[in-house]
Amino acid sequence: MAYTTIDDPSAHFQIALYAGDGSTQSITNDGNSDLQPDWVWTKSRSDSSLALITDSTRGTGKRIYPSSTSAEESHSNMVTAFNSDGFSIGNHSAINTNNYNYVGWQWKANGGTTASNTDGATTSTVQANTDAGFSIVTYTGTGSATTLGHGLGVAPAMLIVKNRTTAVDWAVYHKDLTDAGYVIAINSTDAEADSGTNRWNHTDPTSSVFSVGSGQQTNQNTNSMICYAFAEKQGYSKFGKYVGNGNANGAFVYTGFKPAWLMIKDIGAAGNWFITDHKRNPFNLTDDWLVANGSGAETNYVNASSVDYLSNGFKLRTTYSEANTSGRTYVYFAFAENPFVTSTGIPTTAR
Repeated sequence: MAYTTIDDPSAHFQIALYAGDGSTQSITNDGNSDLQPDWVWTKSRSDSSLALITDSTRGTGKRIYPSSTSAEESHSNMVTAFNSDGFSIGNHSAINTNNYNYVGWQWKANGGTTASNTDGATTSTVQANTDAGFSIVTYTGTGSATTLGHGLGVAPAMLIVKNRTTAVDWAVYHKDLTDAGYVIAINSTDAEADSGTNRWNHTDPTSSVFSVGSGQQTNQNTNSMICYAFAEKQGYSKFGKYVGNGNANGAFVYTGFKPAWLMIKDIGAAGNWFITDHKRNPFNLTDDWLVANGSGAETNYVNASSVDYLSNGFKLRTTYSEANTSGRTYVYFAFAENPFVTSTGIPTTAR
C-alpha cells in the first residue's frame, strides 16, 4: 500500500522572518511552494508586545491576541492583505516597528473561500483545507450544548476556540488531555482543568462535528465564536504527548517528520506554552523560545529548554521543569519541514 503523506509541507505551512521598517511592506515566503496564508500568527522577537492572530475568514481588519482574554478588535494597519506567497502589513508598532525583528507563522486553509456547513445541530461557516487537516470555523453561540461541522472529514486532534465578542479565556481541546471534559487555555499557564460538560460537552470530536457545552468560552449565547481545527496528517502534522524524565538526555518523540515548528505545554502543572521553529533556529540546539501565553520578547533558554529537531521527531535536551520534569505529561503541537518518508515510500534525504 502506498505511503500517504505531504511531500512538500511548505505548500500548507510556512514561517517568515522579517525586519520592521515602520512603514508598509509585503512579507514574501521562501519555501519550495508559494503559500497564500489564511491564518497568520505574528510576534515581535525584539520586544514585549502582544502576538496577533489574523485570518482570511474574519478578514484583515480583525485581530485577536493568543496571550489575552480580549475580545476581537478592529484595526486597519496590521495585516492588510493575504498575498499569493505571503502577506502585507501596515505600520502599527505591534507588527512593524522600525528595526525590530518579527516572525510570521502561516497556515493555508481554502484561500478565503468559506461554505455553510450543516453537519452539526448548529450551522457553522467553514473554510477547510482537507489535504492538510486544517479548517477555520465560525459560528454564533447558542448558550446550550450543540454540535458544529468542521469540514475536515476526519476527527480533529486539536481545537483552538475564542469567543470573539466577550473577553474570556481561550479554550483548547487536545486529544491527549485526560478526557473530553478537560481544557487548557492558550492565554494561560494553568494546568489542564476538568470543565465537565461546560466546554466540549464531555464529547470528543467526530469526523464531521465537534461538540461544545454551554460555557461562554466556547458557546455563549448570541456571541460570535471562532475555532481553528487541526487533524493529524501523516508526515506533516502531529498532536501528541510525552512524559518527562528530568534528564538532559530527555525524551525522544517520534513525529514521522523533521519539525519546522513545535509548541509544548505542561498539562500537569502551571507552565508556559513554549514555541520553537526552524527559521529562528536553523541548527540544533533549538533554544530560542517564544511564549504563546505571554507578550515577552524572544528568549534564549540554552541549557534550559533546548530541543533537537531530528529527521523523524524531536528530542528534549533539558532538565527545565516546564519542558521535562520527571513523570510529568506534556502535550505538543508540531508541523513538518520535511516528512521522514515521502509518498513514494522512500526516506527523505537527511537534512
